[in-house]
Amino acid sequence: MKKQIKTTEAIFPMPVLLISTFNEDCSVDVMNAAWGTMLDRDVVALNLTETHKTVQNIKARGGFVIHIADAKHVAEADFFGVVSGNKEPEKFKKSGLSFVKSDIVDAPVINELPIAMECEFIEYQNDDTGIGVIGKVLRTSVEEEHLKDGRVDIDSVEAIAFDPYTHGYYKVGGRVGEAFRDGLKLR
Repeated sequence: MKKQIKTTEAIFPMPVLLISTFNEDCSVDVMNAAWGTMLDRDVVALNLTETHKTVQNIKARGGFVIHIADAKHVAEADFFGVVSGNKEPEKFKKSGLSFVKSDIVDAPVINELPIAMECEFIEYQNDDTGIGVIGKVLRTSVEEEHLKDGRVDIDSVEAIAFDPYTHGYYKVGGRVGEAFRDGLKLR
C-alpha cells in the first residue's frame, strides 16, 4: 500500500548537470543544476532563474557547456551547487579542476568530467510556463575510456543523480533491461 508523502520540487532521479560559462573577465563559472532535460534531439532546457551568475553569463556570452557529473567528482559537483558565483569569484579555481576553451561556443569544457555538451544559447523563457534557458547542442563529446563499441558505457561513466527526498547523490549504473524490446514480450 502506498503512503502519501510530501511532494518535492522534483522527480527522482534527477541528473546532476554542471553548467560551465565564462564570466565577464574570462574566468570560469560553473553551477550544479539538477533541473535539465532534452526538448528535442539537439535542444536542451535548463530550468534556471535569471538570478544565477551562470544564466547571466549564458545570456551575455551566447554559449555554455553541460557536463554530466560523475561519482569521482561528487565533492566538486556539490561545491558548484552550494557556492554562488555571485559571491565567490574564485569558485572554479578552488575546485582544482581544469578546462579548455571550446572551439565552437564561448564557454569552457571541463577536462576531468566524462561527458560534455557544447551548447549555443537560443532563448530565455521567463513567463508563467517558461522553462528558463533553451540551448542548441552543437557537439557532444565523451572521454574515450567511456566508449565501448562506439557507444557510451554508462556503467564506466558512473554518472550521478540527485535525490530530492533525502538530498543524496546516487551513482547511476547497472543495466536492467533493453529499451524498445523488453516490453514487446507482453504483446
